[in-house]
Amino acid sequence: MDYQWYPGHMTKAIRQMREDIKLVDLVIELLDARIPLSSRNPDIDSLGRNKSRLVILNKSDLADDTQNALWDKFFKDKGYTVLKVDSRVNSLAKIVDRAIEEACKEKIEANKKKGINRPIRAMVVGIPNVGKSTFINSYAKRSVAKTGNKPGVTKGKQWIKIGKNLELLDTPGILWPKFDDEQIGLNLALVGSMNDNILDAAELAFQFIKKTRENYPDILKNRFNIEGNEDVVEEMYQVADVRNCKLPGNKLDLDKASKIILDEFRSGKLGKITLDRL
Repeated sequence: MDYQWYPGHMTKAIRQMREDIKLVDLVIELLDARIPLSSRNPDIDSLGRNKSRLVILNKSDLADDTQNALWDKFFKDKGYTVLKVDSRVNSLAKIVDRAIEEACKEKIEANKKKGINRPIRAMVVGIPNVGKSTFINSYAKRSVAKTGNKPGVTKGKQWIKIGKNLELLDTPGILWPKFDDEQIGLNLALVGSMNDNILDAAELAFQFIKKTRENYPDILKNRFNIEGNEDVVEEMYQVADVRNCKLPGNKLDLDKASKIILDEFRSGKLGKITLDRL
């Protein structure tokens, strides 16, 4: 299956981002900690050239702790300031402030020497449904950005003032027109960064189980208390049976079971899972 999703508003959003990035000192890049590589826009390094950089591994509470540490080192080795966060918690302000100060240290010192007293301006970028608006609201300690547990909630840019020293530009979630590797598209679909209405839930769940067999072989057995099976489809039917997913005539509903598997992965109920691995 070809996993692609590129609504028309994203083309306009990319053009706007190329213009807006000229206005900022810092690029805050939110990545999904479960897919740190797949959730990176391949153009972000060229777009963010000569800007301070802060990489936030968001939803790190849903990802494999060992892999979190490896990805943290991976991005620090590139020279970025890195934070691992769960943006749903309400204690982000101090750690994000410190990270921004670290990332913008040279800019802040240069402004002081010139007698310039203006806020740092930062652009928040990321894929759809990575949690940008939730992160901003948690950081700002108030509801300033529209949120929703589906891609495409933020449609236009909005500047958000946080204290005296920072202005944030929230941007729409952006994917790119063509993925270099089909696994990138699959990973984005699995974490919910594409429109589920255009996807085949059973095929997606099938690919998820295949993909996690090597590193997380018992996640379905442990969560659903099933026997398990080397045959992926048979294991999916076992989930359908224990969750009473039935069609008329008492036939097992594989589509409903597949949606349960995907929902429980996305919410962390299957355990801490990282799909992009080092």
